[in-house]
Amino acid sequence: MQPINLTVKQLNMYVRSLLEGDTNLASITLEGEISGFKNHFSSGHWYFTLKDNDASVKSVMFKGNTLSVGFKPEDGMRVVCRGYVSLYERDGQFQFYAETMRAFGEGDIAAEFERIKQKLQAEGLFDTSRKRDIPKFPKKIGVITAESGAAFKDILQVTSRRYSACDIVLFPSLVQGVSAPEELIKALKKAYLRSDLDLIIIGRGGGSAEDLAAFNDEKLARTVALSPVPIISAVGHEIDFTICDFVADLRAPTPSAAAELAVPSTEELIKQIDFLFGKITASSKKYIIESQLWLDSLLSKSFFLNPQTLFKPFEIKQSSIFEQIKNSFVLLLKNNEIELKESVAALEALSPKSVMERGYSIVLKNNKPIVDTSKLKIGDELNIRFTNGSAEVKVSKLLSE
Repeated sequence: MQPINLTVKQLNMYVRSLLEGDTNLASITLEGEISGFKNHFSSGHWYFTLKDNDASVKSVMFKGNTLSVGFKPEDGMRVVCRGYVSLYERDGQFQFYAETMRAFGEGDIAAEFERIKQKLQAEGLFDTSRKRDIPKFPKKIGVITAESGAAFKDILQVTSRRYSACDIVLFPSLVQGVSAPEELIKALKKAYLRSDLDLIIIGRGGGSAEDLAAFNDEKLARTVALSPVPIISAVGHEIDFTICDFVADLRAPTPSAAAELAVPSTEELIKQIDFLFGKITASSKKYIIESQLWLDSLLSKSFFLNPQTLFKPFEIKQSSIFEQIKNSFVLLLKNNEIELKESVAALEALSPKSVMERGYSIVLKNNKPIVDTSKLKIGDELNIRFTNGSAEVKVSKLLSE
């Protein structure tokens, strides 16, 4: 058989046509570990190697396909890719061209998520009729999350800024990994033993589907459904949904948002009280003025100006009218007094003094409140105000959490 004369380019073109013409290689799924990952920023293409215990293959994913991947690939990450096989003619490089990519196990996670979701939904655990209202003025909130995580710090920061009268109690737990569901269940059960909690927040920050998988656990969902107090679920970011979200009384897109939903804003409450107080005052003044005008008009009538011209029965009726007017004014003043006392009591409950009487104090620097150690430095002179006086101190050491 006579050899065929080919150029290198012709050879590569021929081999490429063979590979791309093989229907078995036109659409395949490869599972492997990423190695040598490189993001070619100028083109947007990804270059990497997929390997297992026995072999490896050069791979590429073009920019148009990378945009649909919901995570950032890294070396050592195990993934499942779908694509085709071809040859890069210029280098004669046999390559796998990935069109889709997902984290290994993500498909199994999604399937299990749907199975549990449909099962619990059929049992009525997601019904809106089960959802309870979140208390408007909680005194104590239990938080189920990791002690060192950003979620707990975010919740503390938001609640202290919006409504410092509320206490936060942490029930620490793992929030990802094989042991996380059982840890979360134990933390919830501890919280359920407390009779002083008005509300519970359970959650964590964002992550991959595998990171959030603990909050899709069926046993955890059933434990959440048994809560004696309302529960806010705050898992991941706005686009993330877990089984825990569906069972809880309220779903928050983030832990910070959960804190916003859990407590009112003291500033807004004070504004509202001021508005209502002003409205009550204006309404009372208007009523008194209108009553006075009505009374003046009534007294200007001839039978009041010349009572001697009236018969005795009319004198009796006149006396009765005066008595009714007097009683009406007495009742009006009593009602206004009650409303005023209620408004004053509400204002006193929100005043810093009331908070201080429960054991808190106010730290001032240059007559401005300090709530964050980042605003301090060594040597700063501070004024600490208590309910019965104040103290002048100097910062000698700063400690972080």
